[in-house]
Amino acid sequence: MKPPYKLTSEILRLVSEVSYKIGEVNASFLTKQSPELRKRNRIRTIQASLSVEGNTLSIDQVTAIIENKRVLGPTKDIKEVSNAIEVYKHLNKLNPYNEKTFLSAHKILMQGLLKNAGHYRASGVGIVKGSQITHLAPPASNVSFLMKDLFNYLKKSNELILIKSCVFHYEMEFIHPFADGNGRMGRLWQTLLLLQQYSVFELLPFETLISKNQKQYYQALSTSDKQGDSTFFITFMLKILSNSLDELLKERSGQSLVQKGFVFS
Repeated sequence: MKPPYKLTSEILRLVSEVSYKIGEVNASFLTKQSPELRKRNRIRTIQASLSVEGNTLSIDQVTAIIENKRVLGPTKDIKEVSNAIEVYKHLNKLNPYNEKTFLSAHKILMQGLLKNAGHYRASGVGIVKGSQITHLAPPASNVSFLMKDLFNYLKKSNELILIKSCVFHYEMEFIHPFADGNGRMGRLWQTLLLLQQYSVFELLPFETLISKNQKQYYQALSTSDKQGDSTFFITFMLKILSNSLDELLKERSGQSLVQKGFVFS
């Protein structure tokens, strides 16, 4: 069954805007992409996605872990980063349309952090903000069916991948299939889906903008919950992608000017 959402004029405008910017990035970036740039953006992606979940490690500390250097910090935070590095290292080998791959990725991401890593939750779960329950996930008995249904949508829908990736991100967060690690899995899987069509997303740490706009991110999820479909969240995420592409283009423009001998004061 297709998850509920509406293709509004704003969503269609944003899809066109994002597609145009992807073309700009492809023209100016991908012919000259460097391993160093890919590494730097991978570090930013991991640090930002985990910081949304409360991880305290900095860009420098994540860099040190990738380079196998000793890092002082909370053991749990270091383990989260090490696990994320391992998953992102194999990003191009993961099949985003396969549910078993999805569970395998969660197992790597949460190994040593969660007792039943790689398995759907067996009990009820809710999201608590302060003293209030902001989201009560579907019963554990429904999770397996709901996730199979969601993967069927991924495989069978002819919807644009820009929209489909946002729908999956929202629906997975709504189902909350795991006892822990749902947020980072939602962001990882959206990246993986986008990569199937647009290699630029290997260079685009849109998680950084989510991290900077955490309140709006959770508000977008909450608003879609109240409205009963993912329309609001799709709009929010397309804006995040558009703004992330702007930052990438600005970064490229700055590098080009420096290379040509322009000095910034």
